[in-house]
Amino acid sequence: MHNLKDLRKNIENFKKKLLDRNFDFKINDFETLDTKNRLLISEKEKLEQEKKLLSKSKDQSNFKKSKDISEKISKISNDQLIAQNRLNELLHVLPNLALDDVPIGKDEKANKLIKKFGNIKKFPFKPKSHVEIGSKENNIDFETSIKLSGSRFVVLKDKLALLERALINFMLDVHTNEFNYVEISPPLIVNENVMFGTGQLPKFEEDQFEIKFGNSDQRKFLIPTAEVVLTNLVRDSLLNEDQLPMRFVASTPCFRKEAGSYGKDTKGMIRQHQFYKVELVSIVEPKNCNSELERMLNCAQKILEKLELPYQIILLSSGDMGFSAEKTYDIETWIPSENKYREISSCSSCGSFQARRMGAKYKTSTGKQFVGTLNGSGLAVGRLMIALLENNQNEDGSVTIPNVLKKYMNNLDKI
Repeated sequence: MHNLKDLRKNIENFKKKLLDRNFDFKINDFETLDTKNRLLISEKEKLEQEKKLLSKSKDQSNFKKSKDISEKISKISNDQLIAQNRLNELLHVLPNLALDDVPIGKDEKANKLIKKFGNIKKFPFKPKSHVEIGSKENNIDFETSIKLSGSRFVVLKDKLALLERALINFMLDVHTNEFNYVEISPPLIVNENVMFGTGQLPKFEEDQFEIKFGNSDQRKFLIPTAEVVLTNLVRDSLLNEDQLPMRFVASTPCFRKEAGSYGKDTKGMIRQHQFYKVELVSIVEPKNCNSELERMLNCAQKILEKLELPYQIILLSSGDMGFSAEKTYDIETWIPSENKYREISSCSSCGSFQARRMGAKYKTSTGKQFVGTLNGSGLAVGRLMIALLENNQNEDGSVTIPNVLKKYMNNLDKI
């Protein structure tokens, strides 16, 4: 969320920067609503002051005047609440502004390649897809999952279920032991305020799984990513400066409707309604967001390097970033069956955008300030499994286990 005073003061610059994010900011609508809201607040404050003065008088004739003023205050308060809600509807859907070093463009065509790592393996045979590899003993079972839950779910069995668990434990160990992230086991169901805090609501409501509670007026949602709950650990907080940075990691299932992806990646495990992800979140002083983003990116890269998987890093354009981000790097790993790189991690700095929505501040020598927040996949487990199975496959259909994973896989060499 943006600072309202900054928005008023730099309205034309905001319009330009928001156009870079593919958002056409209606300045006239904003200014009309903002002016009306401020006038109503001012009018209400004057009447409240007038009523306060009358209350000090013992003149009985002032009783009716005071009652009339109270009725006016009540009507103005109601009008002001309506105006404030309409203004909030406009403000709450404004995306974050891109930093100056972010490429300007409407979509992924303006993204910038930053780095490539590793060599793409040349197979002496036609590489199979992860679906073909998993179908050998039906250990990637889509037919059963359709009976249980419908499309875009999967049942993993035997050694592939073990591989999923091994990857999670391996990544958690690396991020906690080598990079000093604090492991969190968070709730998977959160309330509406938490979803608003990180930017999932109100704009992306159609992509969320809402939970219905019969006797509650409060809305609850399955988390689409652990970013939501980890970032909100500091909501409505006033931290001390020496508590920063805070770094959290969690492995959770994630739940997404994928509402805008009809007909896209319908085969295999690329795009699921439910999937595991190891998520990284940092809470820092805003001035350190850029250096923390580079650090987080390095942590995510190290997982792929330890597993000896080829990857590339992409700096996303202003039009391709997520709603809350001010700068985003995507890490893409090589998928042999598709003969291309696919996203496996997205690391973003959000500046103080989410902190304003959450009310997350810290004390400084000069007063209180909103914290900076960052999030990144460290990594998406399903897509990592796909990359590992396909890049490490052998002609006989077996898959070689990377050395760093063997202790998590009962010392198996192959599956």
